[in-house]
Amino acid sequence: MNASDNKQLVRECYELFLRGDIGSLLERCSDDADWIERDSDCIPFAGAHHGKAEIAEYFTRLADGAEPLSFSPRTFIAEDDQVVVTGDATWRAKPTGRSFDSPWVHVLTIRDGKIARFEAYNDTAPAERAFRPDPPAAAVA
Repeated sequence: MNASDNKQLVRECYELFLRGDIGSLLERCSDDADWIERDSDCIPFAGAHHGKAEIAEYFTRLADGAEPLSFSPRTFIAEDDQVVVTGDATWRAKPTGRSFDSPWVHVLTIRDGKIARFEAYNDTAPAERAFRPDPPAAAVA
């Protein structure tokens, strides 16, 4: 596939995500794909995921932990086997009910017409503040 074909594949994947068709999105991933989100001890879907089963679990944890209030891919840039997508999102952390804004950059590597690697770059601090439970109130003397 050329860069234009790779860009079209990635566009289709974002459309599938926005429609909630995760099964069809997974069909567009290689069996040994890597899906990497920034690591965090309090974001339930953070970390590295390898293979379709772990990627499917990632999407389950994402759906269980966060509600997208808005999710907008903005720019698609393709060269050779990589597609870079910029965008922004607003999420609600389901455990706390708090929302947060998340501008992001995704870098996808395409191999043999499928996503072989997805890596997300974003500021995790707003998400961590939204997901982290409030500390217990200090005892009043």
